[in-house]
Amino acid sequence: MFSIRFLTFLIFLVVAFLSGNSFAKEPIKIGAILSITGPASFIGEPEKNTILMLAEEINKKGGINGRPLQVIIEDSKSEETQAVLSARKLIEKDKVVAIIGPSTTGESMAVIPIVTQAKIPMVSLAAGTGITQPVKERYWIFKTAQYDRSAVEAIYQYLKKKGIKKVGILSITTGFGDQGRKALLELAPQYGIKIVADERYKPKDSDMTVQLLKAKSAGAEAIINWSVGPEQIIVVKNWASLKLGIPLFQSHGWGSKKNLQLAGPSAEGVIAPLGRIVVWEKVSDKHPQKPVLKKYYQAYYQRYKSEPGTFGGHAHDAFMMVVGALKKVGPDPAKIRDYIENKIKNWPGVTGIFNMSPNDHCGLDASSFEMVIVKNGDWEILK
Repeated sequence: MFSIRFLTFLIFLVVAFLSGNSFAKEPIKIGAILSITGPASFIGEPEKNTILMLAEEINKKGGINGRPLQVIIEDSKSEETQAVLSARKLIEKDKVVAIIGPSTTGESMAVIPIVTQAKIPMVSLAAGTGITQPVKERYWIFKTAQYDRSAVEAIYQYLKKKGIKKVGILSITTGFGDQGRKALLELAPQYGIKIVADERYKPKDSDMTVQLLKAKSAGAEAIINWSVGPEQIIVVKNWASLKLGIPLFQSHGWGSKKNLQLAGPSAEGVIAPLGRIVVWEKVSDKHPQKPVLKKYYQAYYQRYKSEPGTFGGHAHDAFMMVVGALKKVGPDPAKIRDYIENKIKNWPGVTGIFNMSPNDHCGLDASSFEMVIVKNGDWEILK
């Protein structure tokens, strides 16, 4: 009886091995919290598309070390409360080993306490400096969007080169707007820039004419707007209709072709620091990012018949960092965290060349941007 049972067991093992037993192919689960619907859906859509596309490519090639990769995507609906609920579900129910996202600064800040307590690495797709700083309090948190401070530095470097010293700023009263405004105010003296107007507006405000006129009357030689979503389109249209005669700069949240489509002719002449993905064809073939930019853009466009823009690039880099860690250290959250912090060096992504460290969980600076201007409804590198 013993020998028959033993033989049956051996046959089971052989069949399981040959057929790909579920134990051998238990999926590795990672989560993603994205603004697929709601005001920030124009951000979340290319992020979702990118992650689905890349996950499919990974699994077609055999997964991660022979195990399939399962990406569980949660729609935050562009709401902080929903982002928190999504994080809890991914950690407590789905047992993910890492989280990509959320899409926006406010949502990312809201989720930080949950992932920190659970000791699950999170790679945010948002820009706010406070997402990863102070680093000692953000041990489990990384991000792939450039710091808002880096975007401010890129703008201020350009303004200094052009001899513009008086600036009016407009910013939305959200986490993203607050972080950007803080950087604009703090860094201005370093570049010899005087902030002559500091105007705010609320989400869902439908007209910023008053704020723009105040900035102009205060003597501003340029206006910098800090927001993402529908409000930045309103600012652009108001600026164009007022014919203020001074340039308008947008934050790095401007990097979506949908913004140009929605703003139409009003967007002509708007300037912003953007990732190279929006002008990838114009990037030198010698640039380290060029092969990554080309491969990602062409794959995305072939599949979705649209451009991924800046936001899709953030998701690409976060996903590939996590996948790279999984291949090297396996599905151990602590080891994934350590890998991203210590092994992502001179790493060319879509957003920039990353150099993560124990002191920097973003790994990008102002050099990851190109100053881009809208001309004839398209992006052009500003010389």
